[in-house]
Amino acid sequence: MNSKTNKHQVRFALLLAVFCALGPFTVDMYLSSFPEIMRFFDTNASMVQASLTSALLGLSLGQIIIGPLSDVHGRRKPLLFSMILFFISSVGCAISPNVEVFIVLRFIQGFSASAGLVIARAIISDMYDGIELTKFFALLTTITSVTPLLSPLAGSAVISFTSWIGVFIFTGIVGIYLTIMTVWKVKETLSVGNRISSDFKGLLKNYKTLLQDRKFMGYGLASGVLFGGCFAYISGSPFIYQNIYGVSPQMFSILFALNGISLMLGAQLVKRLAERTTPHKIFLIGLLSSFVSSLAVLIVVLTHGPLAALVISLFLSNVALGIIGPISFTLAIESQGHIAGSASALLGILPFLLGSITSPLVGIAGEYSAIPLGVIIFATSLLAVFFNAVLIRNTKAVPASEEMNLD
Repeated sequence: MNSKTNKHQVRFALLLAVFCALGPFTVDMYLSSFPEIMRFFDTNASMVQASLTSALLGLSLGQIIIGPLSDVHGRRKPLLFSMILFFISSVGCAISPNVEVFIVLRFIQGFSASAGLVIARAIISDMYDGIELTKFFALLTTITSVTPLLSPLAGSAVISFTSWIGVFIFTGIVGIYLTIMTVWKVKETLSVGNRISSDFKGLLKNYKTLLQDRKFMGYGLASGVLFGGCFAYISGSPFIYQNIYGVSPQMFSILFALNGISLMLGAQLVKRLAERTTPHKIFLIGLLSSFVSSLAVLIVVLTHGPLAALVISLFLSNVALGIIGPISFTLAIESQGHIAGSASALLGILPFLLGSITSPLVGIAGEYSAIPLGVIIFATSLLAVFFNAVLIRNTKAVPASEEMNLD
C-alpha cells in the first residue's frame, strides 16, 4: 500500500470514526456528572444509572432497526435522519423537567446515535473484505478508542465551568456537526442493485439466517458479553472511583481515559498479528487475556486491594477487549455480503443489550461496594469462553452440507 493510498484510508477511517464514536461518546461524556444529576433531580443513584441503561437500550434497538433500513434504503439517508434526531434529543435532555423525562430522552438519544455505529461498519463491509477488512476495522477501532480518552475529559471540562446541562448542549452541537458531515462528506456505498427488498418478512428472514449461523452468533455473543461486562464498569466506575477510593471528578476522568489507551493498544496488536497468524488464533489470544485479567479484577475487589491494582487489572482487561472487538467483527461479518447492515446491527446490539442488563446490577450492593463489578466482569469472561467452546469450536465438527444450511 503506497503512502497516498494509506493517507486516504486514514482520512476515510477518521470520517467513519466520528460516527462510530458517537455512541460511546453519548454514553461516556456525562459519567462524571452522575452525582450532580442525582442531586439536581433529587433522586437516587439507581435512577441516574437507569438513564445509562435507557441509552444502552436505545443503542441496541436503534441498531436492529436502522441496520436493516440501511440495507433497504442505502447508508446515507438513514444516517442523515438519525443525526437530526440526535441533535433534537440532546437538547431535550438538557431541558428535561424531571428524571423520568430525562431517561426517556436518553433512550431517544441512544437510538439515534446507534446509526453512526451500525452504518459506519456496514460501509466498511461494503468496501473491504478478508485481511483488508481486519486491518481497516483495527484501524477504525484504534481511532475510535480515543473516545474514552476524550469524552470523560470533555465532560469534566464542561462541568468545571457550567452544570451537567452543558454536557448535553455540547452533544447537541456535535449532532449539528455530524448532520453537516453527512450532507457534505458521506457518499453512498450500497448501490441500488445490491439493496434488499423492504418486505418485512424478508428482513425477519435475514435475522433468522444470522441467528442460525453458529459461528456468526458464537463470535457475536463472545464479544458482546465481554463488552457487556465493560458497560458494567462504565456504570459503576463513577461511584467506585469517587465514593470508595475518593478520587476527584477530574482524576476519575483521567483514570477512565486509560480505557481508550488500552483499547488502542489491543487494536494495534490485532494489526501486528493479522499478517503473522490466523484471525481465529488472534481471537483466542484475546479470549485468554480477558479471562486472566478479569480474574485479577475479581481478586482485587474481593481483597479490597489498592486503587493501583484495580486500575492495572482493568487496563489489561480492556486491552483484551481491544483485541477481541475488531477480530470478532471480522470473523463474524466477512461472509454476510448484501445483508451486512443487518449483520452489523445484530453484532452491534449485543454489547449494548447485555450492557443494559449488567449496568444496573453493578450497583446492587450499593454505592460503596465494588464486588458486583468484579463478579460481573469475571462471569462475562467465563461466558465468552463458553460461547467459543459451544458455538465456534463445535462448528468445525458439523458436516459441510449442514454448515451450508446454517449459513
